[in-house]
Amino acid sequence: MMLLNRRAGSIAAGELTIPVAAFLVSVFVAEETQAQWTQFGGPGQSFKADSGELAKEWPVDGPPKLWSRGLGEGYSSILADDGRLYTMYRVERTERVISLDAATGKTLWEYGYDSWPWPQHEFGWGNGPNATPLLTGGRLYTISITGLMHCFDAATGKVIWSRALWKEARERHPHKFGYSSSPIEYKDTIITAVGERNRSIVALNKGDGRVVYQSLDYPNSYATPTIVKIHGEDQLIAFTTVGVIGADPRTGAFSWEYPIANHYEENISAPVFVGDDMLFVATLDAGSRGLKLKRRGQKTVVEEVWSTPKIRVTYGGWVCIDDHLYGCAGQIGNFLFAGVHAKTGKIAWRKRGFGQSHLVYADGRFIVLDEDGILTLATPSPEELTVQSRVKLLEAPSRTPPTIVGKTLFVRDCKHIMALDLG
Repeated sequence: MMLLNRRAGSIAAGELTIPVAAFLVSVFVAEETQAQWTQFGGPGQSFKADSGELAKEWPVDGPPKLWSRGLGEGYSSILADDGRLYTMYRVERTERVISLDAATGKTLWEYGYDSWPWPQHEFGWGNGPNATPLLTGGRLYTISITGLMHCFDAATGKVIWSRALWKEARERHPHKFGYSSSPIEYKDTIITAVGERNRSIVALNKGDGRVVYQSLDYPNSYATPTIVKIHGEDQLIAFTTVGVIGADPRTGAFSWEYPIANHYEENISAPVFVGDDMLFVATLDAGSRGLKLKRRGQKTVVEEVWSTPKIRVTYGGWVCIDDHLYGCAGQIGNFLFAGVHAKTGKIAWRKRGFGQSHLVYADGRFIVLDEDGILTLATPSPEELTVQSRVKLLEAPSRTPPTIVGKTLFVRDCKHIMALDLG
């Protein structure tokens, strides 16, 4: 293992290029990044940002580039806080956790460790890392493609503790695409979806990594868990290979379940909480569901409100705006962008011309990044999706959701990371 602390001017992963204009706006960018994007999906895992007013369209060659530099393989999202960025990537057999200066892209610190996928890994879809780190309380929590978790001092990159999450995964849950769920925070714990016997959900103490609880017996898939408040109670929601489950985030105790038969057992897109008591759940081959969570005595029960086989989701996240859901639907070679009424499941519209996509919502518009590296600016409504700008920006495969902080967009593929000015 190696810890590489870099002073300003040194570069850990590829050549750094900064247009002259970037120096003129570097202070502006640093101020913008005081806002937080500290977990998968950003604030509330909603993929929404309070950005202020953004440009209503882009130049032909795309939004102005503030800086660009080399990175490496991986799909981990980019975190941003207090003028720093954090993400993960791979160089050959080594996974690396890196912190960058948000205004310039220069390396602040970097840590590498050996982590090569197991033999049953599906190498054609990348070798990871896949999970997005979690930043909280001055610490950075990461999970490797083989389920190795680290806790770092976010300022220095010093390892505080580490723990192997998977113990039986080779025998029971091969996870052919590797560990992909991102860690989440609840009070004094970090919660992870592990998926082993009696260890579906594991909560670790933030400070020292000791196990606070481990519970349930559901095989883990790839979706990131979430915590929502339902009828006044916090509930942990996890999408397993066999359905969606609810649990008490304080203890891991079982609350409810909703089975969804899935031939591939690859639930990747995280459920979306709608309103006060509904969930949107989407699968690759079993379509989508609208689930209402009701209170019956001291228990939560699940009622299916609607179901449609027409909205199948591979891995991209969906965003809820008012009473509509928006996102990418379809399967390999046949993707489209869709709007769905959250309470009824009625498809409002479908628009072709998109590849498999991730999206974020800011200033009334979507910034959509598809796996071919095409970035799109579009305005959604219950009636249609209006595209304002589109530009080829990154290389394929580009499977990482964009991060937006203030008026700065951070994006990456498996070779580069860059910052763009959307203002």
